[in-house]
Amino acid sequence: MRIGELAAQAGLSRDAIRFYEKVGLVTGRRLPNGYRDFPPETVPWLQYVRTAQALGFSLAEIARTGEELRDAPDSAGALSALFEEKIRVIDTRMSELAALRAELEARAGTGCPLRAAG
Repeated sequence: MRIGELAAQAGLSRDAIRFYEKVGLVTGRRLPNGYRDFPPETVPWLQYVRTAQALGFSLAEIARTGEELRDAPDSAGALSALFEEKIRVIDTRMSELAALRAELEARAGTGCPLRAAG
């Protein structure tokens, strides 16, 4: 299918598809007239990419694991492992942000908030 039809079916812009193609997440072949032609399985793959992004996965993470997950006989187990790892990363980041917030709150209202706290 051509890029316009793919964009309509996947709910994305043509520019987004071109970007995903540029970074290697999708591959389309070029027809003799120069148009891109994408296989039908690109639609669910792009929906997966968008869902993974909404869940906080970077395009690099999606690219690294995407092929494995698409071809995995039990992708549910593999996805669960990815989600558990992402939860650990989020928990770590939340702890770091809480510590940063506490530090900023301790400095707020002081005469010189950029001096070392002490």
